[in-house]
Amino acid sequence: MAVEQTPAVDVALFGALGDLAVRKLYAAMYFLEHGGLLADNTRILGLARHEHDAASFTQLVSDALHKHVDKKSLDDTVLERFLARLDYLKLDFSDTKGYTAITKWNKDSGSPLMVYLSVPASIFGVICENLDKSKALNEESRVIVEKPIGYDLETSIETNDAIGKVFAENQIYRIDHYLGKETVQNLLALRFANPLFGNQWSQANISHVEITVAETVGVEGRWGYYDQAGQVRDMLQNHLMQLLCMIAMEPPTSLDADSIRNEKVKVLKALRPIEGERLATDVVRGQYTEGTSGGKQVPGYLDEEGANVNSHTETFVALKAEVANWRWAGVPFYLRTGKRMSERLAQIVIHFRQQPHYIFDPDQRGLATNKLVIRLQPDEGINLQILTKDSGLDKGMRLRPGPLDLDFHKAFPTERIPDAYERLILEVMKGRQYLFVRRDEVEWSWRWVDKLIDGWTSRGVPPQRYPAGSWGPVSSIAMITRDGYSWYEEY
Repeated sequence: MAVEQTPAVDVALFGALGDLAVRKLYAAMYFLEHGGLLADNTRILGLARHEHDAASFTQLVSDALHKHVDKKSLDDTVLERFLARLDYLKLDFSDTKGYTAITKWNKDSGSPLMVYLSVPASIFGVICENLDKSKALNEESRVIVEKPIGYDLETSIETNDAIGKVFAENQIYRIDHYLGKETVQNLLALRFANPLFGNQWSQANISHVEITVAETVGVEGRWGYYDQAGQVRDMLQNHLMQLLCMIAMEPPTSLDADSIRNEKVKVLKALRPIEGERLATDVVRGQYTEGTSGGKQVPGYLDEEGANVNSHTETFVALKAEVANWRWAGVPFYLRTGKRMSERLAQIVIHFRQQPHYIFDPDQRGLATNKLVIRLQPDEGINLQILTKDSGLDKGMRLRPGPLDLDFHKAFPTERIPDAYERLILEVMKGRQYLFVRRDEVEWSWRWVDKLIDGWTSRGVPPQRYPAGSWGPVSSIAMITRDGYSWYEEY
């Protein structure tokens, strides 16, 4: 089977010296080079405010790759070929005249301009406007924007309007890097290519769903940004909501971008607002205090460098969401995310209902459910928990739980699982949007989240404390226990 050729593009990377570019983006593009997936004429222009020439910028990128790419994957020939694609331009992003250099650089090749905005959303509009004024863009140009897109619905609309004045919707690629993960891609195959699961995927057979995204890190020097955002805006509004949509969406008519995104929007519209008494029973907010993480003593959120000691910003949130439609009526979706948690973990757990009539040992009735565990990190894979008879002449018909396990690293030991950014950048180069978030998805998500934030703000209840290195406030356990369930924590 012939490998699909990737069209040549000119990548203009704004924020070329930033943390995301240094840790993730250069490594992602290096691996595309390593896999033979970059067209010969593809070029990369780094753009930032700092003084560099092409040689010093190339050295900076080389150093970053040696730091963030496994030594076994660094090939001198590939590295030399990749670094030869790089150039650099010092640019004040507010200086319209400076953008003419980008226009000239791109016209030298004639390739489509792929603009990557790895910068704060507050300057998306300025950059887009200046690119337009300098005549750097045409109908083949495309722009990648990172989350967060806005602080709330109002600022999200303002940001999207600013981008939309210059780029058409089919030229805009809003990244949520979770959508580029191999396991999230496998959700489509799991649900819609396998009748075994597709026929069971509803309230008739599923009792409840858990989505957990836990981080062991604290604010990592981002206190100023994070204290304005909090865990709900930083993680729930985008990553967890996208995972919820992928689990709950109806089957799309095809794999084209709008078919998939239309179904995700329907889920967001069907989310029941959390308001009234549910704010006290179905939402838990937390803020970490000092504790132990990774065997080391770590400070509490209010003790971090530069902290506002009176801050009520949440670093943890757990909630019960409800999708009010025919497929999911009565099925709670428990979402949980936080910083300074016990483990670094991202997973989805689908809990299937028990059989209507139970015939085995009464004391094992609690075992009698199947669980589908979809792991996103640290190790991607899919695990189906089933029940079988325990072996041995003395065991009778005692049951034992066991996994049908697909661990991607074990199943494909000779293949490196691509990082999400590799897949996403490649899809932009190919002009395919199905892994990216459409504007109405962002805004419907903000509508739901804004109501949640407004509700707890009006209640004036501060976040509950939890020690660093734990699984969050005890009340988050009580929230799910009241419904007769428990968090799945067999990591």
